[in-house]
Amino acid sequence: MAMQTNPRLAYFQSQIGQPMAQSISGVGRWLCGTLRVVEPDRMVAEYVVRDDMANPVGVLHGGAASAILDDLCGMLVFALGREYGYTSVNLNVDFLNPARVGDTITAEARIMRAGRNIIHVEGKITGSTDKIIAKCSTNLIQTGLKIG
Repeated sequence: MAMQTNPRLAYFQSQIGQPMAQSISGVGRWLCGTLRVVEPDRMVAEYVVRDDMANPVGVLHGGAASAILDDLCGMLVFALGREYGYTSVNLNVDFLNPARVGDTITAEARIMRAGRNIIHVEGKITGSTDKIIAKCSTNLIQTGLKIG
């Protein structure tokens, strides 16, 4: 029996090391991270904290951190190759340490449970010293939108 290929996963794997300036997500283009690891249940990307991602004291804004986590978790679920699209039901984020403008941060998303209708994903952002900047848990639910 021939093994089925997942073209979405293969696409993301082909993008490892490339800036995500061509992301299908507008937010993803703005964040412009670089994929480092793409596996069926895990993605890792690096981002440089820019001034337009920071709050007035030069620290990664909570909204930008949340956007990084939400976008990467969503990409991971999209890469599963399912017939229908999924959308976030919730996104719970804890902000634990600062990241400053100019810092390179690493975000990781990992599927914890992939049910038929709901997929549970956990994510984290770490700094260069492996301190956790932020962590999240999120649930995505299947929509009626076919993406084939």
